[in-house]
Amino acid sequence: MFILTIYYPCAECHGASKLYIGALFPMSGGWPGGQACLPAARMALDVVNKRTDILPDYELELIYYDSMCDPGEATKLLYDLLYTEPIKIVLMPGCSSVSTLVAEASRMWNLIVLSYGSSSPALSNRQRFPTFFRTHPSATLHNPTRVQLFQKWKWTKIATIQQTTEVFTSTVDDLEVRVKEAGIEISVRQSFLTDPAVAVKNLKRQDARIIVGLFYETEARKVFCEVYKEKLYGKKYVWFLIGWYADNWFKIKDPSINCTTEQMTEAVEGHVTTEIVMLNPETVRGASNLTSQEFIAQLMSKLGGKNPEETGGFQEAPLAYDAVWALALALNKTVGPLKAKGYQLEDFNYNNKDITAEIYRALNTSSFEGISGHVVFDAQGSRMAWTLIEQLQGGSYKKIGYYDSTKGNLSWYGNDRWIGSRPPADQTVVIEEFRYLSQKIFVSISVFAGLGILLGFVCLTFNVYNSNVRYIQNSQPYLNNMTAVGCIMALAAVFPLGIDGLHVHRRQFPVICQFRLWLLGLGFSLAYGSMFTKIWWVHTVFTKKDEKKDKSKHLEPWKLYTTLGVLLAIDILSLIIWQIVDPLHVTVEKFTKEAPKGDLDVLIQPLLEHCSSEKMNTWLGVVYGYKGLLLLLGIFLAYETKSISTEKINDHRAVGMAIYNVAVLCMITAPVTMILSSQQDASFAFASLAIVFSVYITLVVLFIPKMRRLITRGEWQSDAQETTKTGSSTNNNDEEKSRHLERENRELQKIIEEKEERVSELRNQLSERQALRSRRRASILTNQNYSSSSNTIPYRDPRSLAPPPGYPTSISDIPPIPLSFGNSSSLYQPDSQISRNNYHTSHLQLLYK
Repeated sequence: MFILTIYYPCAECHGASKLYIGALFPMSGGWPGGQACLPAARMALDVVNKRTDILPDYELELIYYDSMCDPGEATKLLYDLLYTEPIKIVLMPGCSSVSTLVAEASRMWNLIVLSYGSSSPALSNRQRFPTFFRTHPSATLHNPTRVQLFQKWKWTKIATIQQTTEVFTSTVDDLEVRVKEAGIEISVRQSFLTDPAVAVKNLKRQDARIIVGLFYETEARKVFCEVYKEKLYGKKYVWFLIGWYADNWFKIKDPSINCTTEQMTEAVEGHVTTEIVMLNPETVRGASNLTSQEFIAQLMSKLGGKNPEETGGFQEAPLAYDAVWALALALNKTVGPLKAKGYQLEDFNYNNKDITAEIYRALNTSSFEGISGHVVFDAQGSRMAWTLIEQLQGGSYKKIGYYDSTKGNLSWYGNDRWIGSRPPADQTVVIEEFRYLSQKIFVSISVFAGLGILLGFVCLTFNVYNSNVRYIQNSQPYLNNMTAVGCIMALAAVFPLGIDGLHVHRRQFPVICQFRLWLLGLGFSLAYGSMFTKIWWVHTVFTKKDEKKDKSKHLEPWKLYTTLGVLLAIDILSLIIWQIVDPLHVTVEKFTKEAPKGDLDVLIQPLLEHCSSEKMNTWLGVVYGYKGLLLLLGIFLAYETKSISTEKINDHRAVGMAIYNVAVLCMITAPVTMILSSQQDASFAFASLAIVFSVYITLVVLFIPKMRRLITRGEWQSDAQETTKTGSSTNNNDEEKSRHLERENRELQKIIEEKEERVSELRNQLSERQALRSRRRASILTNQNYSSSSNTIPYRDPRSLAPPPGYPTSISDIPPIPLSFGNSSSLYQPDSQISRNNYHTSHLQLLYK
């Protein structure tokens, strides 16, 4: 280390008493502010020592060391300053950490401490630092500005990351108190000593958006290198930094980081700085008779053309300049009061409290226009000043506005909008968005449902109009009517199934839920219940044993209607209980948040409305279980009765086919719609198409064949008209049987004629043989006396073998009959209708011949 003593020789200074100032200028370290502040202080001393109206009998001399902004190094240097001649009347430290050490120890030597570059809020404590003053405002002066910005941009959650030093810790403590009073929360608070990697990762993990960073310039480069790695920058992040870094601090090559200049530039883009106004924006000549522009020009000359952006402390140089002036003016003010007390400034020693008290009093009442603006100290010895707000845009800082903490006034440049883009949110903005059914799907399926309803009305009208036709009567038209009505109701349920919050208000949605449930429930009960009733009674009546079949052959209609009524009553009762005990209401399902393209500050929260109840799964289990058993039983009954033919319910085979289709579709649709309940389009399409297909199949299978038969055969007459016209039934089965019997009788007649001819031939041959045998016996037995009638078998006409009319034929007299004759079931009668069990006796006689 070396000591530089600066003299200012001039004619007027010869014989003047020297007053020594002990200073610590950090030429390196966390804040190398001495690089520009030292030349500024020397400029001020030069002007002061030349002024004859300020300390005319004294010369100020500066003795300084490089503290490297390190408290440990500063301790050693402070010892050298205090215990090395000459005596220093005032101490001027720079960094907050160094100033804290110096200010706390100086009270023991009755020394005034005047800092030009300390912003720690901890220094604003008169009990701990009774003789401390500073031309650099407290860092807490940034906090009112920050709070004003948080409120203006409606941020309610912020995060902080700080270097673990007293200046930054106390600043964060003060900020926490202020934001709490403003209703703002510090959700994340991170700190680090030398390596900020873990702290930055924690900010990322906890989704910090608005981040206040408090650290020295060298640590700032480390922080933003980690920020780049963690991608904690961009449109949805805002960083608030200290404004007293060099303008190109992020471009300075630093061997302690492994990020390029381009990466650093990308990471720091858009951050906001708050810094004390350190250069008077107005063209005003103050105590030094220099304007701020003239001061900058002279300072640039002193720096020898060195780039200001690469010179540490360039922004704080006006504060160092004004610090020397504040000290000179205060010492000048104490000359008179000290002379009255018999003291002079050169009499100062570390035990003289009177001189220290006068200097303190003079500094405490200081007020003058300096290069940095109006210089005045508050009760804690801190400078009161305006705050400048800047934002880094395109690699350079641009002014946004000013904040006057004494008046609470926030003023802007041009407008109050965020420069370059709108301010982001302090956290992810979640926008709730309801998912509604696709209108294309709804309209398309509704068209098919509407056509199905029209088809249902056509089938119903047809069935009602032709209910007197025998063929329609034998299909139980009233049950068919119930099937058509049930199909219409089921199709009508498609429309409330597709209605959601897009069409009705949420308060009205429970009514839609009730419509869905009742239309679909009653529609199924009527449509499927009618078909199930038919197939049930066909199985009950026509699959009994032969001995019971005759007793059960007559099927009373009231039994059919009673069965359907029981099924319908069960459904109505269960629906009523459900609605009373656990009524349906609207529930909202939340899905995983989605990030839309182009806006990183917003997440979409998809929502879907459901009709549900508290114990929805229980009710669905009961309903699905009951309906499932009916469907399975219907399939079984349809299979069992597939080969039965009956005139009482002549369309039971078509009913069985409809039951097969409905059962399969329902058993597939029920579980699939439960799985797809979170996908409104797929769920609606699957459920509604299952309803549409079931109804279409049912209507086509049950009613279209009836229409076709009546249209193609012209069977539109009632049963009475048909009887008068033909005198006989026109039942399709009877006609087929009649034609079949006619063919059989014609074939049998031909066979009988052939057999009769053969029988005649055989009888003739038998007669001839008998006659020959008689003649032979007569010649041999001449001596015996036989009657001619006993010895000769007379010839008999074959027709004489037939019994008299009305008498049965003796079995012994009938020759063997071929098996085909014995199995013949009927003969033809041209004058009347016959069946297999009803033959005329004359044909039987002819057959057995």
